[in-house]
Amino acid sequence: MDHFTLRRRALLASAALMAAPAVLRRAQAAEVAGKITVAGWSKPITEITNLLVEPDKGFFKAAGVDLAYVPGAGGGDALRNVLSGQADVAFTDPGALFAALDKGEKLRAIYDIYPQNVFNVVSLKSASIKRPSDLKGKRIGVYSLSSGTRQNLLVLLNQAGLKESDVTIVVTGLLNFAPLMQGQVDATAATDTGLLVGRRKGIGEVDVMAVRDHLNVSSDLFVVRDKFYQDNKPLLRRFLKAYRDSAAWMIANPDEAAGLAMKVAIDGTDRATNLEIIRLRNASAVSPLTEKHGLGTLDVGTLQKAADAYRELGLISQPLRMSDVVANDLLPPSA
Repeated sequence: MDHFTLRRRALLASAALMAAPAVLRRAQAAEVAGKITVAGWSKPITEITNLLVEPDKGFFKAAGVDLAYVPGAGGGDALRNVLSGQADVAFTDPGALFAALDKGEKLRAIYDIYPQNVFNVVSLKSASIKRPSDLKGKRIGVYSLSSGTRQNLLVLLNQAGLKESDVTIVVTGLLNFAPLMQGQVDATAATDTGLLVGRRKGIGEVDVMAVRDHLNVSSDLFVVRDKFYQDNKPLLRRFLKAYRDSAAWMIANPDEAAGLAMKVAIDGTDRATNLEIIRLRNASAVSPLTEKHGLGTLDVGTLQKAADAYRELGLISQPLRMSDVVANDLLPPSA
């Protein structure tokens, strides 16, 4: 084929593209561009390495999503950032979701990030706090008043017929094992990864009460405003596919993720610790339901039981129908 023919074909193709209807061009552009801002419950920490490695791995870029991350101090903080328009998707806990729904907010849960409950309450052996009833009158640390640590602590207190007023809650921040070791609190509400870091920093022998032994509900979900869900389904589908790909990558490649965490996570200075944290988070991302239907699949029944329990505990006042809130329709088909 001569140079003239090639040039003529190129000009014809260009003319055809220019003649394409404007609506088609807009649709094509929408498929390759769209920004999603995630409001997190934390700063950029090792637990969320799969989100933080976007500049290196490009999971979201490959799906046509421009990803941004807004840090927070607890699941309630993440939801507030979404409700105020500072972000599109909240990385939040079910307790914060239930509280917002109880206040009349219109929200949708679209992805189960961690189907396993990872919260606990930890105390030094010397404190002799072995059961929920032993917490009465004690000072207990939480990440923040809007965090899942506080919500899950209240669930644990209820097991002993205790209320929040029966203890003194102390906001200690994310690295809350230092106040425990220094005697500023008698116990601290944390997560499995928090406990791991505490043990590596020499917390010593401890007693651990796992909330999952009393209520094994998901630890974190992706939640959006209902209007955003209705108006942006194609974009959200691409976002969830990219997130699932990033989570699957971290599950399959924990060593690589641990190395990258040293660069992208504010707490990622020790590779061995990173690896242990990542393995814990990988384990919490799977369940029998996700093994069958794919990562992120939401369990409506479990979330309903949790919402009912929160109402029975007095943590919310309105009955919630989670089938109206949970949306599995945006998830990509399981492989």
